Amino acid sequence: MLGTTILLAFREIRRHLMRSFLTVLGVVIGVFSVITMVTLGNGATASVRQSISALGSDMLQVRPGQSTGPGGGSGTAVAPFKLEDIAAIRSQIAGVVAVAGQAQVAATAVRNAQNWSTSVTGSSNDFFVAQKLAFSAGRPFTPAEEQSGRSVCVIGSTIARNLFQGVDPVGQAMRVRTISCEVVGVLAERGQSGFAGDQDDTVVMPIKAVQRRMTGNHDVRAIIVGVDPAFDSSAIKASLVALMRERRRLTSTEADDFSVLDSRQISDTIASTVGLLTVLVGAVAGISLLVGGIGIMNIMLVSVTERTREIGVRLAIGALGHEVLLQFLVEAVVLSCLGGLIGIVLALVTCLIVAPLMGLPFLFDPSINVLSFAFSALIGVVFGYFPARRAAALNPIEALRYD
Repeated sequence: MLGTTILLAFREIRRHLMRSFLTVLGVVIGVFSVITMVTLGNGATASVRQSISALGSDMLQVRPGQSTGPGGGSGTAVAPFKLEDIAAIRSQIAGVVAVAGQAQVAATAVRNAQNWSTSVTGSSNDFFVAQKLAFSAGRPFTPAEEQSGRSVCVIGSTIARNLFQGVDPVGQAMRVRTISCEVVGVLAERGQSGFAGDQDDTVVMPIKAVQRRMTGNHDVRAIIVGVDPAFDSSAIKASLVALMRERRRLTSTEADDFSVLDSRQISDTIASTVGLLTVLVGAVAGISLLVGGIGIMNIMLVSVTERTREIGVRLAIGALGHEVLLQFLVEAVVLSCLGGLIGIVLALVTCLIVAPLMGLPFLFDPSINVLSFAFSALIGVVFGYFPARRAAALNPIEALRYD
């Protein structure tokens, strides 16, 4: 009987095709909106995590000055770090796998007739370890090169592509400002980051070479601390803050004159915020599903009125009330399920097109698709029950006399 009822439902839908389409349009829009918002939101969350991980996961960044926002500072001059601070962190804090100081300057790299404006970072081999940077060619610095501050460099793929143009850079010489340096390694390509721009547009040299021949001082403008994933990063952060306060001779009443950023906490915070916004937007979009349900109930009430005589005939020749109820309920559920299926297909096609245009990964989430379809079917049951119950409760004699 259920199969026959479903066939009758499709027959009624075909009889009023335009009206049926307009009826399911609300459900289509609702399902489409929910799936599209959630899918793009998941892609945005993954993109944020990827961008932060590209800067270095399981990593703490220590900078002079109190941070007032992303990349911000207090605006007041504070004492920079020293190389001795790096040695103290490495020897006194457990769970640290790498500690690298940074001295950074802007410079122009030149080779033959080619030149390229870039940034030069003075650091050590721990810089590559802390940020989990891989090499596509060459090697990192030797201990002797670090200790003596020899003019050698590791370059990103953007520098290699624009200055060496197909020639293997390893072993070649180039000039950074007025300094001639030998390229000993090339970093593997990392691509663009929303937080750091082109991550492959960089030159890394031993920190002593940059301090002695570019900055003219021994200041360390930032310290990168690589954290063992087996340790609690918040505990290491607390130990790091205590150590730096001691080394900078801050009293208990003085505020920190440095900031410590935890990349893992930043990633989790931003991702949870984006996820919450995705849920809220999805919930707002889900309201249109309720509007679609109201539209189904309205059309089903009109259909009951139009087919009153038909209902009277069925009841008069022996049809039971629950059979009439099932017929109209199935029609409502078929309409809502059709809307759900159309909405799912449109949402997936839209996400496949829009996600690459927005620079987001397409993450198919079966759960939200199944949930949306199930909710659309539930809408049909809930909003179709009242019209179906009304049809089943009609008096056969009055229904047959209805004009």
